[in-house]
Amino acid sequence: MSGCHVNKSHQTAHTRQFLSYFCENADVKASRLLSITLLLQVHGRMTTHQLADRLEVSTRTILRDVEALSAAGVPVYAERGRHGAVILDTRSRLDLSRLEPFELQLLTAVGLNPDQLTQIGLGQVSEQTRQKLHAASHRHASAERPLSDVVLIDPTGWFTPAPTRDLSSLLAAARQNRCLVVTYRHSGHASATTYRVAPYGLVSKQAAWYLVGEVDGIPRMFNTNRLEEYEVLDAPAVLQTGESLSHVWGQLVAEFTTRADVEIHAVLRANRLDLAARILGCRLVDVSEPVDGWLTITVAYPDIESVRQLLQFGDHIRVLDPPQAVQRVHDLAHKLMEAHSPAESMKVSSQGSP
Repeated sequence: MSGCHVNKSHQTAHTRQFLSYFCENADVKASRLLSITLLLQVHGRMTTHQLADRLEVSTRTILRDVEALSAAGVPVYAERGRHGAVILDTRSRLDLSRLEPFELQLLTAVGLNPDQLTQIGLGQVSEQTRQKLHAASHRHASAERPLSDVVLIDPTGWFTPAPTRDLSSLLAAARQNRCLVVTYRHSGHASATTYRVAPYGLVSKQAAWYLVGEVDGIPRMFNTNRLEEYEVLDAPAVLQTGESLSHVWGQLVAEFTTRADVEIHAVLRANRLDLAARILGCRLVDVSEPVDGWLTITVAYPDIESVRQLLQFGDHIRVLDPPQAVQRVHDLAHKLMEAHSPAESMKVSSQGSP
């Protein structure tokens, strides 16, 4: 291995030293030694404290691991001093692409829906990758059934049509750090708004793709189903926050799901609790014990208008407070009653008759 110079006269002694160290709790040490090598493969150099924190061991253990790896011929060494670090010799990169059989099975079993990958222009490469992983994982005989035969991950939502829109140019813009101009219609709005977006990338959630980017330095998410049009600009995208896509997405989701400026208190039929949990999700913040077939619930909303969501429970729910929420439900129910009066329904039917 180039970049690794081990004197042959000491090679046997080094090997014995490595084997002696490795054989104590071999499974744990093997995993940790591989993790150290992978981390250094990515970062090039890391301090012993950084490695110890990542692997939850002492710095002394890290130094012993580095000595063991070096004795085995892995080109790593510890740099002493105040700014010292553990370093992987960049002149001798390791080939760590070989995966274990179970790792191959895991990659075969998980992944995005083929229709969603096609939507962002990765359908063909996805199928090629799947075939290669399938072939590689089946080369290893096992008494157990393959993971892909017993695990199925379906990222699509219930009653959601398969996505068909081509979003490959959005993905390309994010990868090339190019700005976008998007025309976007917000939920509940009749007209659209135009934004200049510096894209982080795309996120798939519940069968929908979301464009995540910054508008005037502020992170935003855009449901691509409501993108009326978009244009990729030649101008480079400058992301002010310097954050990763996953971190920004996590912040946006947390902000969206935890905003609770208004708490609605209501009574709900006990046999509708499962439905409420599915519809309301984390907005259902408190549930009492049932009494005479009813229970009291607390629902957190960003505003009073969001109480509209509770109308789908029909006569299985009664809003108690705050008074503004009770009034809003009353007004909405009155409008529904007027729109669905039998006389109005007969009038519309007669107008439509020949």
